Amino acid sequence: MATGEDWSRLEVESCVADYLHMLALELNGQQFNKSNRIHELVQRLDGRSKSSVEYKFRNISAVMNELGWPTVTGYKSLANYQLLLMEVVESQLQSNIALQEAVQAAVERPATVASIENPTAIWVPIPKAATQVRESPAGYAARFSPAKRDYLAQEARNRSLGLAGEQFVMELEARRLYAAGMKSLSERVEHVSATQGDGLGYDVLSFEENGRERLIEVKTTSFGELTPFFVSRNELARSETDAESYRLYRLFDFRERPRLFDLPGAIAVHCQLDPVSYLAQLTS
Repeated sequence: MATGEDWSRLEVESCVADYLHMLALELNGQQFNKSNRIHELVQRLDGRSKSSVEYKFRNISAVMNELGWPTVTGYKSLANYQLLLMEVVESQLQSNIALQEAVQAAVERPATVASIENPTAIWVPIPKAATQVRESPAGYAARFSPAKRDYLAQEARNRSLGLAGEQFVMELEARRLYAAGMKSLSERVEHVSATQGDGLGYDVLSFEENGRERLIEVKTTSFGELTPFFVSRNELARSETDAESYRLYRLFDFRERPRLFDLPGAIAVHCQLDPVSYLAQLTS
């Protein structure tokens, strides 16, 4: 019987295969029972418990995020994984054409504005991310993986999804102010990225109940709450310059059950910022 963390390659391959199958089902809108699947998986492993399998699934989520893929809902990233797990995930992602097609379709799918039935149920606390790190040298370590994709970046460029999220927040803010008895302020909420352009460093101009401006940058995803997101240098600068009035609204699970949390002030206070691209200009 296996003990501790001495997972065999066969066990790891079984866990990864099951995780990727669940992700494909989820992206395609097909129903499945997580508990039943885990129970069946445990029977095939060498004495592993349900909790140890769920822990491994969270490790897989961390690998998927690092490679630019979405994750299965409910398994928050836990990044203290062994390199064997990365190798197995990379190998299976490269050969899983059905999953590749499902993810591509998901990030490109058009979106429409979701209805707001219960505004108070939409807000959630800021999620707590795991602080563990995987076995790797300190600092940035390049990984040239053929399994690495830009799916999350593609979703971030999905203008239909981004616009739907911004309009959703517009309605949410107007309702918040109206419910607080600030009808005149609710009528002044403005979609500034549409009316003035997207160079301001935020998307929606709203207000506090005392009339002070609230500058809102909206980041929308169809995936889970800990899905990494992209911010521009302009947005970072605005969040620092106007920290007292700046808010980043992270809107997640947008297509199924929209919810959001609020990151007030400078973005760098809340997030680890990793440079993922550079503007390159020829030098003389």
